[in-house]
Amino acid sequence: MTGIGGSAPVRRGFLLLWREFAAAAALLGLLGGLGAAWFSLPRPTLMSASLVLAVICALLAHYWPHAARSLGAANRVTLTRAVLVALVAGALATPEWARTHAVLVAAVAGGALLLDGVDGWVARRWRCESAFGARFDMELDAFLILVLSALLLMLGKAGAWVLAIGAMRYVFVGAMPRWPWLDRPLPPSPRRKWVCVWQVASLLLCLLPAVSAAVAGVLLALALVLLAWSFAVDVRGLYAAQREEAVQPW
Repeated sequence: MTGIGGSAPVRRGFLLLWREFAAAAALLGLLGGLGAAWFSLPRPTLMSASLVLAVICALLAHYWPHAARSLGAANRVTLTRAVLVALVAGALATPEWARTHAVLVAAVAGGALLLDGVDGWVARRWRCESAFGARFDMELDAFLILVLSALLLMLGKAGAWVLAIGAMRYVFVGAMPRWPWLDRPLPPSPRRKWVCVWQVASLLLCLLPAVSAAVAGVLLALALVLLAWSFAVDVRGLYAAQREEAVQPW
């Protein structure tokens, strides 16, 4: 976050931002309380979810580019998604509870997936689309995919190779310092969005107890192949753009 002292608008924006974080924490507490009462949600799960949400809020506060403004309607929806994603991540702390409540974990993750379409609609409806909001949404998607991949490994639905589905985005980002042209902006792509939806849907389906490890292996292998293909298309496009710029005359 750029500066929190000085002018009254900046101080007001800072307070609004942290009120939104407090609201997200309150929602997490409410859902955690309901989970404890109805589904015996263990304390370590809620504590882990709280830590994940705290890290997300800290990152938002650090990178938020508008010191004098609140998050806005669309980013609030994405922050609500972050609460659900944090709960799913918290399930990693209690493997046995996650195993016996796999349907519930999948349902919470499914709620986060459904909200993925809402924040974009809100951004367009209220004309509050931004590069920050798109990045927030994309990084939350990537984290959810990584968490679901880890859950499937933990539950024995797939081998360690399933982590490649969740790790591919982070490998791509990690390669940017070595090959800076990977950090170029990518044009909007329905292909990229649909591949992401397919990944999350496959991961969610494979969490269900009715889906055997054999069936899960096929679905997850297809998801990994589609993801690798999508990344290859993007890398090829970025490399071609870099080569074209390099050969252009001054």
